[in-house]
Amino acid sequence: MINKNSPIPLYYQLEEHIKGLIENGELSPGDALPPEREYAEKYQISRMTVRQAFTQLVNEGYLYRLQGKGTFVAERKIEQPLQGLTSFTEDMKARGLTPSNKLIKFEIIPATSQIAGQLKISEYEPVYEIKRIRLADGVPMALETNYISANLIKGLTAQIANQSLYGHIEEHLNLRIDSASQVIESSSASQNEAKLLKIANGAPVMHIQRNTYLHDNTPVEFVKSVYRADRYKFMIQMKR
Repeated sequence: MINKNSPIPLYYQLEEHIKGLIENGELSPGDALPPEREYAEKYQISRMTVRQAFTQLVNEGYLYRLQGKGTFVAERKIEQPLQGLTSFTEDMKARGLTPSNKLIKFEIIPATSQIAGQLKISEYEPVYEIKRIRLADGVPMALETNYISANLIKGLTAQIANQSLYGHIEEHLNLRIDSASQVIESSSASQNEAKLLKIANGAPVMHIQRNTYLHDNTPVEFVKSVYRADRYKFMIQMKR
């Protein structure tokens, strides 16, 4: 699998070989990889070369390390296209995963100036603050906080909020969600975010802000989300 006469760097050849084993199913999530020493002996390459390949695969999300235990195959990331406007529930069902929520907070609060500006309402108007952990097959994927005008979307309850908000708005209130704008930034998990998402403190995450609008451009929600970078990736197709 390693061609020392090739101009392709040895670490990259090993990286692609291991990546291929993962992608074709020969290595499954949770499988332990042999120690670096075994790879070095098997392919007659340096341990530094093996370590470089492992590090690249860790950075790309294919592997993860546990101190004192070794290197393991990571869970596959969920790929989220950015072309269409869909809910988390719809995204997970489309991938054959079972979506669920864990409701952390449901309150009606007076809109701060920031929230009022995002929802285009007056300051101190009542808004729902809904904080949920979004799960796929029982695994935490994101921490999401929604702000919705209580004067626009009436009658929300904690039970409804713990289901699909888009489904309730469209199917039960007969309002048409039309578009959204979204900003994505990389960050490190705070202590609270790490605890709720069951990741290490300071682990990489993606902070996402979404503003969603009805067909007449009325803002229907302002959302702040924290997604696990080790389980989620976003994809967009561009055409010149």
